[in-house]
Amino acid sequence: MALLGHILPPPPPPPPLLLLLLLLPYSHAAPCHPQPNATHFICTEPTLSTFPSGLPPTTVAVSVEFTAMTTISPNALAGLPRLQELHLSSNHLAVLPEALLQPVPTLRILDLTDNLLPDLPAGIFHPSIHLQHLVLQGNLLQALQPSWFVHLTQLHWLNLAGNALLEVPPAALRPLRSLRSLDLAHNHLQHLSADTFVGLQMLERLDLEGNQLRALPPTLFAPTPSLRLLFLQNNTLQVLPAGIFSPLLHLRVLDLAHNHLQALQLPPRSPPGPPLSLDMSGNPWACDCSLLALLQDAAPQLIAARATRCASPAQHRGQEVTAVSQAGDEGCQHGGDKRVPWITRQGAQRRVLPLQPSQGN
Repeated sequence: MALLGHILPPPPPPPPLLLLLLLLPYSHAAPCHPQPNATHFICTEPTLSTFPSGLPPTTVAVSVEFTAMTTISPNALAGLPRLQELHLSSNHLAVLPEALLQPVPTLRILDLTDNLLPDLPAGIFHPSIHLQHLVLQGNLLQALQPSWFVHLTQLHWLNLAGNALLEVPPAALRPLRSLRSLDLAHNHLQHLSADTFVGLQMLERLDLEGNQLRALPPTLFAPTPSLRLLFLQNNTLQVLPAGIFSPLLHLRVLDLAHNHLQALQLPPRSPPGPPLSLDMSGNPWACDCSLLALLQDAAPQLIAARATRCASPAQHRGQEVTAVSQAGDEGCQHGGDKRVPWITRQGAQRRVLPLQPSQGN
């Protein structure tokens, strides 16, 4: 019994082995130990520098992300004949071996987001004839090699956003005849050739946001009649060629925000169906009779209406385009249907609209 006024000594520290056992469930390295006969392998160990070895041949999905891995060996995927998904995002990969994907011909999904890749080997994807999703977002790619896409006839989703691409070589994307979604946002594209999207008849979503496009060829969208979502915001577009959207009978979302446009071109209407969701904010619109008549006749659903203002003529400068359109202009005589635009201010909706696959695909 301890004497009154005396403090009991602290208990002795636990043995090192017991302490290790207590901490083991929380170890970051635990997920990086392959389990026999497992089908999924996940590793997010920040200190990992080499691709894990010893994965069982039953593995169908591998995720090695947020690590310190800078290189990967040509035979890293050997012995994984059933692999369908490979996620290598947020590592420090600066180079990939050309033979990397040869052992995994059944691969369906490859994600290389947020690495340091300035280029890829010419034949890197030649074994991947079943690839459906390819994500190269957030790398350092400056040029596209047409040889990458020669055998990717089953590809549905291609994400090249956030690179340093200066151009898209003419017809480079032609083999991608099954492509549904193409993301080229936030690159350095200044020009697109008229045949950039030739062969992409199934394309439904195209994102060109955040480039340096000043003009578009009049027939740019002629090869993409299935397009439903088109994002052109945050470029430097000054004029839209007459009829550029005419082939897009199924277009449901069009984002033209924050360009230098004064006049508007819209795709033809294809009722019945929902109105076109249109963001035309942040442009110096000339609110003349043609623009007001177009808005009244087409009746689009305007996004960010409060940020869509007239720059001219003088009597409408600074006014909201919708207010001018609804009030009408005494000097304009509009024929036909006089419906006014539908208005919504939920601008964030444009970025979360899902891409629904077509029936039967």
